[in-house]
Amino acid sequence: QMSSGKFSFELNEETTRGQAGLGIALHDAWTGHRQDPKSLSGGETFYAALSLALGLADVVRGEAGGSALETLFIDEGFGSLDQDSLYHVLDQLDHLRAGHRVIGVISHVTEMKESISDRIEVRRGADSTSTVTRSG
Repeated sequence: QMSSGKFSFELNEETTRGQAGLGIALHDAWTGHRQDPKSLSGGETFYAALSLALGLADVVRGEAGGSALETLFIDEGFGSLDQDSLYHVLDQLDHLRAGHRVIGVISHVTEMKESISDRIEVRRGADSTSTVTRSG
């Protein structure tokens, strides 16, 4: 959903032989070909990583006897998205929030502040101290 159907993940059997970790390739529905994740742009890499994190949260729920992983924190990456992708990701996060998940976002992107009403802002003062305010 993050890529509007362009990408889907698939197990890459070739890369899992003889190396640690999970070999993952992307299937590009637009070209019909497998694509190496290293070839993604910064924004594509961000929403691929976000999609994996959300998918893993669902796997944790399924493997842990229904224990829900309802909170997820995302630290940055939003600045690498073009405006259309940013709004699409924000829509997906709103959809998850509507499903009773808590998604914490750490970002400096102005559009994020404008679109998220419930937030905690940390501001650095001139004397190097910080103030915390809550909105929403």
